[in-house]
Amino acid sequence: MNRTVDVLVVGGGPAGLAAAARLAAAGAGHVEVLERERAAGGVPRHCGRAGFGAYTGPGYARRAVDAAVRSGARVRTGVSATGWAGPLTLEVTAPTGLELITASAVLLATGARERPRSARLVPGSRPAGVLSTGELQQSVELFGLRGERIGRRAVVVGADPVAGHAVRTLRRAGVDVAAVVTDRPRGPRLPAPVLRGATVVELVGRGRLSGVVVRGADGRTGLLRCDTVVFTGDWLPDHELARAGRVLLDPGTRGPSVDPEYRTSVPGVFAAGNLLRGIEPAPAAAAEGRRAADAALAHLSGAPWPAPGLPLLTAGALHWLCPGRLTAPAPTLLLRPTARLVRPTLTVRQDARLLLERRIPALLEPHRSLRHTATWAGEADPAGGPVVVGLDGREPGRGAEPAGT
Repeated sequence: MNRTVDVLVVGGGPAGLAAAARLAAAGAGHVEVLERERAAGGVPRHCGRAGFGAYTGPGYARRAVDAAVRSGARVRTGVSATGWAGPLTLEVTAPTGLELITASAVLLATGARERPRSARLVPGSRPAGVLSTGELQQSVELFGLRGERIGRRAVVVGADPVAGHAVRTLRRAGVDVAAVVTDRPRGPRLPAPVLRGATVVELVGRGRLSGVVVRGADGRTGLLRCDTVVFTGDWLPDHELARAGRVLLDPGTRGPSVDPEYRTSVPGVFAAGNLLRGIEPAPAAAAEGRRAADAALAHLSGAPWPAPGLPLLTAGALHWLCPGRLTAPAPTLLLRPTARLVRPTLTVRQDARLLLERRIPALLEPHRSLRHTATWAGEADPAGGPVVVGLDGREPGRGAEPAGT
């Protein structure tokens, strides 16, 4: 089946649904959302907790779907975009068969996923009881599994707030949490005993997990008994479709490289949400979807596709920044440090020129983004080399920290 739409949105999470609602309400024509899961809403569907404005995750997801549908967008579930047959033509697999869908604009909003155990290179057998946070939340929130159907005693691996959400989900399911294991010497408070500066180096058990081998900062190892382990954090952009479409990826985030209007390197293709760099809160992803929708509306109205702009590179203790290309006079950038930093110095350089040097009077965390308005962008030479943004600062002391802090 060959079909034509005005805007095709790939991904029915917060960013994709918010973009579809904005586009349809503004009269963009036939706006269609493709969601490969059985229901739209994205990750919030299985986050049964508060923290999504005035709603729990499932309530937030339902409102996002309702808003898109009420605006006139068509939301299709159980449908996957599997490849490209042209710059703006996608190959789609649906319950009704194969389709080719051509659009005037394509918005990629495929989100992010956690790096699996195999990609973390944790050796051992392949026993039952090894989960990611998403698998745990779906088991508990969507399928109602409790108690021994999850496990009796669990270890959570990770340090960011997602590890805290995993602990609370396990306890709601009636599972005892033995410890949270993290290689970071410092971090946010977590609702369980914490082994800091430690690493899980092996999974033990056949048939069912029976324990994990943990190596401490001093190099000594020990066996921590458990029948369930949950690997949290370490987010990856779900960028396979973008790569298949020859969309340029950002070397730092591994998501599509976009300018401040969420335009990719392929004319007519936009990208927004956690596909760009890994996890940000759902409201932030939705706000990006709406801004990308505004840019798509301008494109549909005939606005020219701009030049690529200046690439933005990272240096020092800056892990990534987004967006990764400079085309606007003073865009807002998201910055993530590689470690916990106390009052770091932010520097911006182009070629041999120093565009900015400023002390940030705050404590930066590797799980939280810093918003920075690039007021220096107007001083960058459009004909010059890449702009290099760096962070330099000290990490807090690595002294011992009591378990549970």
